[in-house]
Amino acid sequence: MALDPPVATLVESILAAPRAGRRRLVALAGAPASGKSTLADALAERLTISGCDTQVVPMDGFHLHNPTLIARGLLDRKGAPETFDVSGFAHLTTRLQEEDEVFYPTFDRARDIAIAGGGLVGAHCDTVIIEGNYLLYDAPQWRDLHRVWDFSVRLEVPLPILEERLVKRWLDHGLSHEDATARATRNDIANARSIAAAMLPADVTVRTG
Repeated sequence: MALDPPVATLVESILAAPRAGRRRLVALAGAPASGKSTLADALAERLTISGCDTQVVPMDGFHLHNPTLIARGLLDRKGAPETFDVSGFAHLTTRLQEEDEVFYPTFDRARDIAIAGGGLVGAHCDTVIIEGNYLLYDAPQWRDLHRVWDFSVRLEVPLPILEERLVKRWLDHGLSHEDATARATRNDIANARSIAAAMLPADVTVRTG
C-alpha cells in the first residue's frame, strides 16, 4: 500500500504530538476498506520499535448485537453510525487516557459478534492507535470525539477503488458476485459516502490508491 505521506513521516509526527492524558490517543479514520487496519498495524510496529510501546484498538467491538439491530430494523445497515454504541466507545477513550489497565470489546468477524473484554491495553502501553470509520465524523455524539484525539489521521481512497475492494471482501466471505456487489453498494458504499460528506479536519490526510 503506497502512502502519501509514508509511514516513517507519520511516526515522526505522532511522536512529536503532545498528549492530554497518560497515553497518547491517535485516531486513524477512513471509509470501509480504506486500509485502516493495515496502516494501524504498520504504525504500531514502527512506534514500538522506536521505543514507544503502542497498541491498536479497533472501534469494531462496539457494534450493536445482531438481535438488537433486528429489533430496531437496522441489521441491513450494520456498520452505519447508528449501529454502534457510540456512548460506550466514548467512555473507552476516557479510560484509555487515564487508567493503567483497560479491557475493551473486540469483534469476531467470522461469527459477526462483539466479544466483551476480548482485548487488553496494559499499563506498559504508551500510545494507542484507535481505528474506525467514524472517528472524525461530523454528526451528533461522534463529533465530540474530535477533542479527545492527541493526533488524528484520515485515509482517503478514491471511491472506485473502495468499491472494488469491498466487492472482493464480500466475495472472500463466500457471497456470489451479485450478492457481494449488492451488499457493498447498499451498505458499505453508502457509509463511505456519508463519511466523505461529513468529515472533521485531521492532523494528517493520507492518500492511497
